[in-house]
Amino acid sequence: MPKLQVINTQAQSVGEIELADGIFAAPIKPHLHWEVVRNQLANRRQGTASTKTRGMVHGTTRKTYRQKGTGNARHGSRKAPLFRGGGVAHGPRPRDYSYTVPKKVRRAALCSALSTRCGGGDLVVLDNFELARPRTAEAAAVLGRLGLGKVLVVTHDENAILHLSLRNLPSAKYIRAEGLNVFDVLKYDKLLLTVDAARALEQRLA
Repeated sequence: MPKLQVINTQAQSVGEIELADGIFAAPIKPHLHWEVVRNQLANRRQGTASTKTRGMVHGTTRKTYRQKGTGNARHGSRKAPLFRGGGVAHGPRPRDYSYTVPKKVRRAALCSALSTRCGGGDLVVLDNFELARPRTAEAAAVLGRLGLGKVLVVTHDENAILHLSLRNLPSAKYIRAEGLNVFDVLKYDKLLLTVDAARALEQRLA
């Protein structure tokens, strides 16, 4: 089992924690990262892009000019895609881009991403991350003491004060263990878990 130091907000070691092999030391499979991140991004797409075809644009149906004798092409409508103000040929239409990925694939991809962070020394375990009041400067000072730059902070229970304190930091994001996903784990260089969050992830992914 991977064994990591548990530190406090003053960057002092306060103990050790053993993490489950099947979650934090699982085989790393980059192709699963790609599959699940692609799925997440596709599911986020609104799919509202829309264009009008020649049958939808407003315009006359009168023939542009006579068929023969002008030396020009045989156009029959000013609404053709060739003309300014005409319709769009093969343009986007509203559609649903979402699709599903098997649950086992999503679980394996998340375990692989967590193992990537743990094996690369980019996983930090904190005993507790409690602030007395919402204060961005204080949260930034804690992250600075821990030597964390672009970091994803994960707790077990909803922490509104921590959420408010971190949301204005462009290099940090707060998320609950319940909503942890492959995209966010891979997007941020460091992963900061509280002890409760680590245990919640073990229970969720067991």
